[in-house]
Amino acid sequence: MSDPAKLGPIVPRPGVPLYKDVRDAMVDAIRAGIFHPGDRIPTTKQLSKQLSVSLVTAHRAMQELVASGYLERTQGRGTFVRDFAGDKSWRHKLGIVLNPQASMADFYYSQILEGMCQACRANDIELLMMHPHQRTDLGCQGYLCLNLSADMLKRVYQMSGKKLPVVAVGEKSDIKQVTTIDVDNIDLATKAVEYLYELGHRRIGYVGSNNERSHSRDRREGFTKTCKRLGLKPADVSSCDAADWRLSSDEKVKLTQLLNRDNRPTAILSGGYYLALDVYAAASRLGLGIPKDLSVVGIDDPPSAAHLSPALTTMRQPLVELGHTAATVAEGMISDAGAAAKGHALRAELIIRGSTGGG
Repeated sequence: MSDPAKLGPIVPRPGVPLYKDVRDAMVDAIRAGIFHPGDRIPTTKQLSKQLSVSLVTAHRAMQELVASGYLERTQGRGTFVRDFAGDKSWRHKLGIVLNPQASMADFYYSQILEGMCQACRANDIELLMMHPHQRTDLGCQGYLCLNLSADMLKRVYQMSGKKLPVVAVGEKSDIKQVTTIDVDNIDLATKAVEYLYELGHRRIGYVGSNNERSHSRDRREGFTKTCKRLGLKPADVSSCDAADWRLSSDEKVKLTQLLNRDNRPTAILSGGYYLALDVYAAASRLGLGIPKDLSVVGIDDPPSAAHLSPALTTMRQPLVELGHTAATVAEGMISDAGAAAKGHALRAELIIRGSTGGG
């Protein structure tokens, strides 16, 4: 019998979101036998009280445990520890290796994971959520690597024995035996710039990450090459570099300076959704109206994009399709051991809303 009373208050780890502490404590409890396969988990309210965390934190941790396969919910009965030994219907087993910074509550990751789950349910494939530094000898027949860095991807490939299918999702790979499934980010940026140019904008700016990830490089390349092809002068093409997916305090100052120049951009392509929110905030501080004074195009299209004021024009990535394609390709490579690695590039869709207007 399980003994939930052994669970005590969570001790937060510096720099780690509290819901991840709760999630990891529950995983440790399952592995330690505090909860056994088939055991019913206490309610979120009971867990939040026992672990001394908020209901929201406990709920988010439970969501991640369900998504990663440790727990399963039964309508009208509750949440239970999954009994892996009782799973007899799976034809194959795939490991999903997540970026350590990923949160399944994030729109980008949740949509890709939903696509993977849809494909795996349709093909009787068991999914196992994994960390990049976790051992890979868990019976998986292939690996879906979600937005991993080149070093992490190389590690997974080496630990897989260089024989099992490895599919890189959301990031290109230099390893020729690894299949890449991603959005065509050069085409994405090209479409956005062409749209702004057609609206009459001739001073177009770019706010995007300057890191070495392939999607960041490709978006910047697409922006730069399209501006050059359209005849925009270097002086009329501006950029604000971001080290991450949000602007730091210093980077926000640089963006404000960019938008406060006499020859400021009349339109901005933001290299990510949260960067678009930073542009909205900077424009508001300077009293610039969107789209009257500044048109803004973002990337990714979460539900909140349509509820901004004004609603955000976006380049919508086919995230569910991305995940579905990746899992389907991996399953095909397992079934056909001789299948060669082959990349797939999906196209983003322009969603026009109120944040863009004539230049």
